[in-house]
Amino acid sequence: MDGTVLIVEDEPDIQKLIAVNLQHAGYRALRAASVPEAEALMRGALPNLVLLDWILPEILGVTFAKRLRNDQRTMDIPIIMLTARVCESDRVAALEAGVDDYVTKPFSPRELLARIKAVMRRCAPQRTDDIIEIGGLKVDPAVRRVTCDGHDIELGDIEFRLLHFFMTHPERIYSRAQLLDEAWGDQVFVEERTVDVHIRRLRQALAPVGREKLIDTVRGMGYRFHRSLN
Repeated sequence: MDGTVLIVEDEPDIQKLIAVNLQHAGYRALRAASVPEAEALMRGALPNLVLLDWILPEILGVTFAKRLRNDQRTMDIPIIMLTARVCESDRVAALEAGVDDYVTKPFSPRELLARIKAVMRRCAPQRTDDIIEIGGLKVDPAVRRVTCDGHDIELGDIEFRLLHFFMTHPERIYSRAQLLDEAWGDQVFVEERTVDVHIRRLRQALAPVGREKLIDTVRGMGYRFHRSLN
């Protein structure tokens, strides 16, 4: 579950170096040499993280970062800025533009991968392979296993994605549309009521271990996952 990283970098050698190291680490790497190329790729499907060079042809990376943050479709995508700029004012400008981390050139691939993992864990915990446990439920994304009190719980693919997302975002209310984007992908067009069917299946799978009430229906708003049954 490492995910997809979009590299927006106009220097071919750096772009290739980053892509190769990402692929070796288990990520899917998409490559763009400019903002228009990046936007074209993102119209097809959204990446899980953007590596963004500051100096790009036509449109600066910091300008693109602001554009991503102001678009509801892309506002939550983690962004790491790559740049040779080391001044404090530049770092502040990048952070104010909405980037989540700032890596100065030259950098080691090992450090960059560590930064990516840290940002993904902080900004998009559902994209990591970290084991998570709430209310006696334990999810291990690396092996797609769900257990509770020593018992295995069999889930379908969509139900597993929903549960993992809920458990990495407890106590927040999510609409059906938001859950569709997370479990099905933002480019998959299905009825919002389809979410209700899969929530019902997920509750049925959790019922034998008494955890179905962790998923709460919030009338007129959507669904919420509680940290405990109390």
